[in-house]
Amino acid sequence: MALRALYNEIRAMKVREVPAYLKPRLTWGNVKKSTDQAVDRYIEKYIETGSADPIFHVCFGGMAFSYLVNLPWERAHLEHLEKHGGGH
Repeated sequence: MALRALYNEIRAMKVREVPAYLKPRLTWGNVKKSTDQAVDRYIEKYIETGSADPIFHVCFGGMAFSYLVNLPWERAHLEHLEKHGGGH
C-alpha cells in the first residue's frame, strides 16, 4: 500500500522534481525506521498469533532465493548445450 501511494504521488510530478522529492525520504534513518515498522507489523501479524505462515515464508523464500542464485549457471549451461549441440 505504501508503494502504491508513493507511485501515485510521483506519477503527478515532472521528472526533474522526482529526485528532490525522493532524496529526503531515502535517508538511512527513514529506511531504518520503515524497516523496523515492517518487522514489527510482521511479528504482530504472524509470530505473536502462533501462525504457521512464517515456516512457509522461509521455505518459499529459500526456494526463490536458491533459484535466483543458481539461474546464471543454469543459463550458461543451456547456452553451452545449444552452442555445442549437446544432449545426453
